[in-house]
Amino acid sequence: MKWWGCIGLFCLFSILPSLSFPVSAQQKNIILATTTSTQDSGLLDVLIPSFAKKTGYFVKTIALGSGQSMAMGQRGEADVLLVHSPDAEKKIVAEGYGINRRIVMHNDYIIAGPKEDRAKIKGIKLASEAFKKLALANALFLSRGDNSGTHAKEKSIWKTAGINPEEGKWYQQTGLGMGQTLNVAAEKKGYTLADRGTYLALKKNLGLDILVEGDALLLNIYHVIEVNPNKWPKVNAAGAKTFSEFMVSKEAQEVIKNFGVEKFGSPLFFPDAGKKEEELGK
Repeated sequence: MKWWGCIGLFCLFSILPSLSFPVSAQQKNIILATTTSTQDSGLLDVLIPSFAKKTGYFVKTIALGSGQSMAMGQRGEADVLLVHSPDAEKKIVAEGYGINRRIVMHNDYIIAGPKEDRAKIKGIKLASEAFKKLALANALFLSRGDNSGTHAKEKSIWKTAGINPEEGKWYQQTGLGMGQTLNVAAEKKGYTLADRGTYLALKKNLGLDILVEGDALLLNIYHVIEVNPNKWPKVNAAGAKTFSEFMVSKEAQEVIKNFGVEKFGSPLFFPDAGKKEEELGK
């Protein structure tokens, strides 16, 4: 977890005079529960300092899987969520734990594996067909196994493939975040499902190739959700709203659009504020 401020401990006091309303130190703290991919990719290292400088808010970032992040929101232990597990997101909003769910950005998932590709899945168009070949080959597959958005996506692909991977010894769950799971897959020369952003950020030291990509099933969409103050009156509703509005602002969307281009030749995420999910990936 990280605390993000502006530039040192006293930055808050230099910003306060420019604000048009009085705030206390407690009101200027926000707890953000988010998925590990937003941290492992390095995107938050750019966005949150910019947000802090602009608003004076200090952000405590807790990077977990999307499922764990949303559970924090359901318990009132976070103010705002940045996650990528659409079905679970819709559920917590329907149950009244989250409000103002807004689309922020997307990237996609890829199936990564060793260059040797013993299971011969390279170039397969459908992720479910690739998963079938992995199972038939008893090829080592590293799952996050952490109830994250990536884990949920992985389980949906296995379901589409008609396979219960947990019956095989070749299937191992790390219980770790995306970056760590990629490192384990690299060390063991196994396969894994990863979001493209985290993979590209770590690619140099992995020795894993992108073997399967481009299937519509692999689309990976991120939303920002404010924790409902009617359920948890102690949450920082004003701070959550400010952060949510920043994430869909022109400034933040421009950062997202350009993030990774200089280093990788292409963006790690694509900005989507104001779009509809059905418009994405086209």
